Amino acid sequence: MKKTVVIDIVGLSSSVIGEHTPFIKNYLEKKHFNTIDPMLPAVTTSVQSTYITGKWPSEHGIVGNGWYDHTDSEIKFWKQSNKLVKAEKIWERARKEDPSFTVSKMFWWYNMYSSADYAVTPRPNYLADGRKMPDCYSVPAELRDELQKELGQFPLFKFWGPGADVTSTKWIADASVYTDKKYDPTLTLIYLPHLDYCLQKYGSDAAAIAKELGEIDNIVKDLVEYYTSKNARIILLSEYGINAVSRPVHINRLLREHNLLGIRVERGLELLDAGVSKAFAVSDHQVAHIYINDPSVREKVKKLVTGLPGVQLVLDKEQQKEYHIDHERSGDLVLMADERSWFTYYFWLDDAVAPDYARVVDIHKKPGYDPVELFMTSKARAAYKLLRKKAGFRYVMDVIPLDATLVKGSHGAVVSDKAYHPVLVTDLPVSKDHLEAVDVYDVIWQHLTN
Repeated sequence: MKKTVVIDIVGLSSSVIGEHTPFIKNYLEKKHFNTIDPMLPAVTTSVQSTYITGKWPSEHGIVGNGWYDHTDSEIKFWKQSNKLVKAEKIWERARKEDPSFTVSKMFWWYNMYSSADYAVTPRPNYLADGRKMPDCYSVPAELRDELQKELGQFPLFKFWGPGADVTSTKWIADASVYTDKKYDPTLTLIYLPHLDYCLQKYGSDAAAIAKELGEIDNIVKDLVEYYTSKNARIILLSEYGINAVSRPVHINRLLREHNLLGIRVERGLELLDAGVSKAFAVSDHQVAHIYINDPSVREKVKKLVTGLPGVQLVLDKEQQKEYHIDHERSGDLVLMADERSWFTYYFWLDDAVAPDYARVVDIHKKPGYDPVELFMTSKARAAYKLLRKKAGFRYVMDVIPLDATLVKGSHGAVVSDKAYHPVLVTDLPVSKDHLEAVDVYDVIWQHLTN
């Protein structure tokens, strides 16, 4: 099979390709450029799983970055086991035809306990004293040590949170090249998250993110030049575009006001108890799954959310089939926001009793996705907390604001404007004029085998 690399440039769309991305702009003019219809939900784990299986969420089961686990009665986000993806992956098919085939997964999601030959993914160390230390996980295990010796410790706090910047994306790109030089895999999947941060913070105004666009352009240039020298076929793509938003929609607050949420009070702070709630929402960018534990409130809930400002679609299980998201993991209702709105996970009505995790970066405890984690209340407060850390005192990095209006960009919805559709740039021509997310699998296969 032909050596191929797939470079996932998160958030890249026609809306931001231009004067600030001269390499990418020039490159796509020389290659075959297409856009991909956004799928539902247009979020990282769902789209990546569709790209590498050629199946919809209704088949592979990744209905979002998180969902409600009915068995554990817990909302779970950003899990990492590849066993959650219930479909054959493209490299598993390739090995059946060519036993010498190998694959490197560089930060693509569901990257633990997979059948990939080489893999690297974020994996912090959680110490007994409560500290979270930057680290990563790799296959083979010694690759982690080699990479961190060569490139420095994986910059976890630059990968997500208020400190997120190009440092983490550069580390991933350099690690991908190192892994390629060492193992020479047939297929390499590279995840470059840099634009995700600035686009959610500032929206899709290219002038406002000119610096970040230039940074990602340089990294893509270096990767393309390297893989060209290796005579590899190159695919550039994105999972979604990010459009401007101005309206956060607080679904859980609405459900709470109608006595549908189960709330516990611990140490004077409120916690959402999903298992005893009659109905609750798991918010994920511009998509929200509503799970209904009490069937008697089903019609009440549907009536509450239908026509709510900011809500464009309300899909029951039967209607979800049209969007290929019907699955045992999906909500009893799936909500899609309109293009200028997005869903928060907020469930408290008074910031004074918000849970302690609301003011920190904690992607696993929060019962929904929180883009406000990209912002900081005060640099002075953060500096003080860091001093406490360096002095050996216990500390809580509670520097995240509770103002959802700060967020200016989002994704997840099926947007109509092609300027915000995900892009696909290929070495080989694509046979279809109209591409859906499941077609990307065939495009990758064509580059490997044609």
